[in-house]
Amino acid sequence: MVQSAVPRLSHLPQARYLREPAPLHFPEEELMPEGYDHLLLRSFLFELLRFVLGSEHSVQSEQFVYWNPRSPKRCIAPDVCVKLGVPQSHAGTWKTWERGGPPDLAIEIISPTTTEKFDWEEKLVRYHELGIRELVRFDPDDPPGSRLRVWDLLEGDLVERRVEGESTHCTLLRLTWAVRPVADLPEGGLRLLDANGNVVLSALETEKAHVEVERLRAEAAEARIRQLEEELRRKGRE
Repeated sequence: MVQSAVPRLSHLPQARYLREPAPLHFPEEELMPEGYDHLLLRSFLFELLRFVLGSEHSVQSEQFVYWNPRSPKRCIAPDVCVKLGVPQSHAGTWKTWERGGPPDLAIEIISPTTTEKFDWEEKLVRYHELGIRELVRFDPDDPPGSRLRVWDLLEGDLVERRVEGESTHCTLLRLTWAVRPVADLPEGGLRLLDANGNVVLSALETEKAHVEVERLRAEAAEARIRQLEEELRRKGRE
């Protein structure tokens, strides 16, 4: 029988190296100012997507994403990002070589305090390098009709989509992006619509809706009871 030319690991001599490994540091956070409206919009989208997608998909917010193991400087921190088919993780950073690739979807909410580190063209370069499949940009300070912009990865190129008005489909989630009222923001924010054009509710909104339904049911029941009592009193006087 011919023996394998590859020696077993137990027979290999202990390897010696010319130097110790020099691991790179990939920061998990950076102090950056955030306005109140930006916080509301970001938190709402994060909670909405977590509720809609569930724990079998990963949703992160303001987490550094790294795509080059040799360069911690090549990174970006989306306001919200989604990776389909990868369970929710509590890791401090997103290293694409450890997480099965880059996020599929990234959302950027523009505000004066969040555009100081990189201008938008530089962000586009980084998202292109990352290989993001769908990039959504929402600027609440832009005029109505131009607040929502979307880019798709087409044949290796990150191409801006033509958006009519303030709604466009979300290719990855099979829903629709639209500008609609959000929380205490009178000008509205970025939301999702279902196939029937109905607003997709967050967990908190769903809970409030259930409470309101129960309140209306209780009021209707009380009104019916009062009606029956009045009918009984009327019959008693006849």
